[in-house]
Amino acid sequence: MKILYLCTGNSCRSQMAEGWTRHLHPDIECWSAGVVRHGMNPDAVRVMLEAGVDISAQTSKTVDDLPDVAFDYVVTLCGHAAENCPFFPSRARRVHRGFDDPPSLAAGLPTEAARLDVFRRVRDEIRAMVAGLPGSLED
Repeated sequence: MKILYLCTGNSCRSQMAEGWTRHLHPDIECWSAGVVRHGMNPDAVRVMLEAGVDISAQTSKTVDDLPDVAFDYVVTLCGHAAENCPFFPSRARRVHRGFDDPPSLAAGLPTEAARLDVFRRVRDEIRAMVAGLPGSLED
């Protein structure tokens, strides 16, 4: 199985999904990308490492940066990516599984602990979705 996780900036949610998939399902090939490239979010890297998954070597990229792969699934993780998802000529099945955007929600919070709690909540929600693969991608 080959999965592409697509988000707006490939800085947080899609990176977490890629990291969880590699960690929980080494038999599944996966990539992540963004509609645009925002760079890796350090808080995403930090909370994933807390959970035992190191995504620090992953890089932020767009779909144009990916190898030519016939994906089985293209999973959009935010509304913007779902609305702006590029066309994939393969047999890829598009699936939307939306998650809150941690950087946006955390931006106005007064403490680092509160900010990181938002990232942890979304990290754990993404983990639950990934843990259920491939069934979690069915309607």
